[in-house]
Amino acid sequence: MLQCHIDATTDPTIWQEVLREGARLLQAGELVAFPTETVYGLGANVWDAEACARIFAVKGRPEDNPLIVHVASLEQAQDVVACWSEAAQVCAERFWPGPLTLVLPKNPAISDVVTGGGDTVAVRVPGHPAARALIAWAGCPVAAPSANISGRPSPTRADHVWEDLGGKIPLIIDGGSCAVGVESTVLDLSAERPVLLRPGGVTWEELREVLPGFESGGSEFEQRTTAKSPGMKYRHYAPRAPIHILAGAPEERVKEIVAAVQAKKAPLGLLCFTRTAALLEPWVVEALDVLKVFADDDGVREGAAELFAAMRGCDQENVALILAEASERGQLGLAYMNRLEKAGE
Repeated sequence: MLQCHIDATTDPTIWQEVLREGARLLQAGELVAFPTETVYGLGANVWDAEACARIFAVKGRPEDNPLIVHVASLEQAQDVVACWSEAAQVCAERFWPGPLTLVLPKNPAISDVVTGGGDTVAVRVPGHPAARALIAWAGCPVAAPSANISGRPSPTRADHVWEDLGGKIPLIIDGGSCAVGVESTVLDLSAERPVLLRPGGVTWEELREVLPGFESGGSEFEQRTTAKSPGMKYRHYAPRAPIHILAGAPEERVKEIVAAVQAKKAPLGLLCFTRTAALLEPWVVEALDVLKVFADDDGVREGAAELFAAMRGCDQENVALILAEASERGQLGLAYMNRLEKAGE
């Protein structure tokens, strides 16, 4: 098994050899882990049903949890769907390449293995140049969920992939840390009105700018036998330790942290924002076994980008309880809270 590093800021010809090897493996029916701007993906040739089925086996993923199909271009996206709507065109022109997945009626040639038995397919053009080059050189769309053991925090660094899948796949392409850090937004365009199935790197506010009649939602799909999107039916993104979400007024959050520190009998972790960290007494900070402070930036961008890595850091320190601060649900805060709540279920 190889873990090959590439630097996406340099000339693509420098890392062409690595990506061509990845493309060769995909063409041969193998699985390859690769970077995207959201999280690392575990890819297989979408036209190879046996290879796609091995994704589920390697991850321990339920077979009715659909995969997202990654493509290198708009034209390749149209090859995997049965029809391409005006709304899809608008979204593709505005947000691709980027962290938006569109759900549309599937091309009948797409295996039910990929769609979890459903009649729709989820498709996107990733923003990471290495991902697009890999797909283009493979000459096929690539079905790829996150490259981790099912249910674990998604991998935003190649080391996270190695931790979960080391020895199980032939190649991990290391493209550095993922810039967005949470999975793509999933937008269902298969019905009369667009519906948000999963919040992610493209925000609700951005979607409303281009889609009249857009509504948030997704909860109404949770109990369906067939899910249209990953992240809807099962517990996801979870570290080994239970998560307690800190909400309420800042003073109430601090009181909960202090009480947990005073009562702790095992390693304790805290994920919080700068404003709350500034309210903690030094002795409280010193008593924490893991402390990750996210910047109070616009739209919770750092919190979203670093959340999964912080959860994995708590696992590495054998933390018994994670206190995680809630955020506002605007901008990327909606995706941050979705992942946090899924991890705590």
